[in-house]
Amino acid sequence: MPEEQQPHEAHESGTGILAVVGRQLKLLRVAAGLERAQLGALTGYSASTIAAFEQGRRVPPPKFIDQADDILRAHGLLSTSKEEVARAQYPAFFRDAARIEAEAAELSVYDTVVINGLLQTEEYTRALLKERRPLLDEATIDQRVAARQARQEIFPRWPAPLLSFVMEEYVVTRGLGGREVRRGQLEHLLLTGQKRNVEIQVMPADREDNAGVDGPFTVLIPQHGEPVGYLEVQGRSTLVTERREVRALAARYGIIRAQALTPRESLAFIEKQLGEV
Repeated sequence: MPEEQQPHEAHESGTGILAVVGRQLKLLRVAAGLERAQLGALTGYSASTIAAFEQGRRVPPPKFIDQADDILRAHGLLSTSKEEVARAQYPAFFRDAARIEAEAAELSVYDTVVINGLLQTEEYTRALLKERRPLLDEATIDQRVAARQARQEIFPRWPAPLLSFVMEEYVVTRGLGGREVRRGQLEHLLLTGQKRNVEIQVMPADREDNAGVDGPFTVLIPQHGEPVGYLEVQGRSTLVTERREVRALAARYGIIRAQALTPRESLAFIEKQLGEV
């Protein structure tokens, strides 16, 4: 799913689940008689980072939450919030989609502007986020990069989900981030496209027939439950749950796949682009 096209994004530090967990963390730390620096030393973080966790300005990683729960003898009070905290890494409009994506049995993605977040290298993501206007601060960029990398844990999951990506030729050929970033991204696409549960296809720019003229979308099939669609543009998203509409998206995706280069042809195209960088 895109998750990168929004031009603005409300910063939600200090609110919601992050604020609640931050307050709990501080209360437990004080009750245990530990300074921030002491808890940081025990968990591998600086005092300033512990402060950011407590104030809801940064998202604590799952490993830290488990460590803090154990050190502060919280008896699961912190650990039970891990999943909700993890979702707080994402922009508010993307959180429901991220939850479904992480548990999907099948994923069909059509992109027209940038490489999909599931396929991005860290360097590509960072270059992309630095282009955002209004500008994002470095802490937010770091958080978004980490969140997007965490999404890629879907690839080695077992049972392996079936992941299909179709992207417009422009997505592959644009020079976002510069030569080295593009080279690394193309190499990553080639490696990822060789996974048995992944198919990457490119839609040539000169195709006279292209059913993707209405823009990017994603179809997700959960392991349990009904398929859903996901649409995103300019920081606004829609989860499509009405069966007729989801069937239409799935049918459209099937046509787009048929019109695009085959996976083998697409990897050859990407390899050619890499040779020209």
